[in-house]
Amino acid sequence: MNDFNLAARDRLLRLLSRREFFSRLGSGAGAMALATLLGEQAQADTAKRTAYNLLPKRPPLTPKAKRVIYLFQNGGPSQVDLFDPKPELNKRQGEKPGKGYVNDVDEKKTGVWLGSPFAFHKHGKSGMELSELLPELSKHADEIAVVRSMISEHENHEQACCHMHTGMPVAGRPTVGAWVTYGLGTENQNLPAYVALLSPSGLPVDGTRNWSSGWMPPIYQGMSVRATENSPILNLETKIPREAADARLQLLQTLNRQHFETRSDNLELEARIANFELAARMQLAATDALNIKTESAATRTLYGLDKSETAVYGRQCLMARRLVERGVRFVQVMMAGQPWDTHADNANQLRSLCRSTDSPVSALLTDLKQRGLLDETLVVWTGEFGRTPFAEGKDGRDHHKRGFSLWVAGGGIKGGVTHGATDDFGYHAEQNIVTVADFHATLLRLLGLDFQSLTFRHDTRDERLTDVHQAKIVQSILA
Repeated sequence: MNDFNLAARDRLLRLLSRREFFSRLGSGAGAMALATLLGEQAQADTAKRTAYNLLPKRPPLTPKAKRVIYLFQNGGPSQVDLFDPKPELNKRQGEKPGKGYVNDVDEKKTGVWLGSPFAFHKHGKSGMELSELLPELSKHADEIAVVRSMISEHENHEQACCHMHTGMPVAGRPTVGAWVTYGLGTENQNLPAYVALLSPSGLPVDGTRNWSSGWMPPIYQGMSVRATENSPILNLETKIPREAADARLQLLQTLNRQHFETRSDNLELEARIANFELAARMQLAATDALNIKTESAATRTLYGLDKSETAVYGRQCLMARRLVERGVRFVQVMMAGQPWDTHADNANQLRSLCRSTDSPVSALLTDLKQRGLLDETLVVWTGEFGRTPFAEGKDGRDHHKRGFSLWVAGGGIKGGVTHGATDDFGYHAEQNIVTVADFHATLLRLLGLDFQSLTFRHDTRDERLTDVHQAKIVQSILA
């Protein structure tokens, strides 16, 4: 073969090689793309599957607290009657507020300045000023931190509750309890990670959305429990002998797993099976955890179970202690309806409310401390907003979002601290303002969670409890 033919052959071979390469690349690229998509789907499924896991998780930051008791005061407590003394407000009693002081619910309902009839006194080494309505809580002045400069974004109960619980004043998002259990799991696999302790007389304002997991998996939703001594969880107890109950559970687990093997991509089914299995395990663990009849007479008296006016809230607080003592991560105590919604007869309503709650709350702090649990338990006391410093009608107070108070105690909290301030009338938060996002970011930080990195993928977006808000940690209340 001459040189010309050899050169032609080499060119042809190179051409065929290139054609073959690109031909194979075409099908190979499709395979590579498919593999990438399958890999991404597998990663997504793994991530979702991990989201259903309630095993204990190590927080990314050093935690100051391991668990939370969230005492929610439905309706909005009056800051100027409980935590934020305003002498100037009392001096201006009966005067019409000037420009810039209006009722956000209805400007026409803006009444005259309404001073507080309750005296404030200094307590503890810190000299914290608290209302005469809180004589028992006042004994813990050096253990609590009061935030007087909270603000919210909505003046209606439902939206404000959503805001305080979920970080946004819109329904459908996970509550802070769901975020905490998602981030940390639970310390006791035989009990729910998240429990909502309810008054036996009814649901709170906005109902079950107060402990919803929103668009998170339902395993993070709070389990509602009634604060009664008999059957706090309906249909939990069984008359079947222990051996028979165990055998039945094992059979059901086997059947469930066989059913799931051919449907392993159905993550909702997996979550449902996990919830059924938890319910079975709870028949013993939850019955024990909620059986306050085993408590000593001294403890029952401490919580006020022997008095009709404190018995209900006392049971809720005692059950909360028993649950966190057994490893429940987040316990939310809710009152029926919206009792702190004092649109009329504000003073007398507050007297009654504080008589029924002040002593049990103090008992909870005392009991936690005596048992060595307070240092690991964050206790939060808050409503969805405050009340107007001017009157609604003759002697009531309307909803108020521009400045209100809450307090925290326990793990990681610097006691005896008062953070922030409102103006002379308790209307505007003026100094060291704390938003709901700031509050949530601080709560997460105390549990060792970073509010910026704790995310959940939803609708192509990495969601956060604090959403898009530029939250900041409230450093002054941290130990």
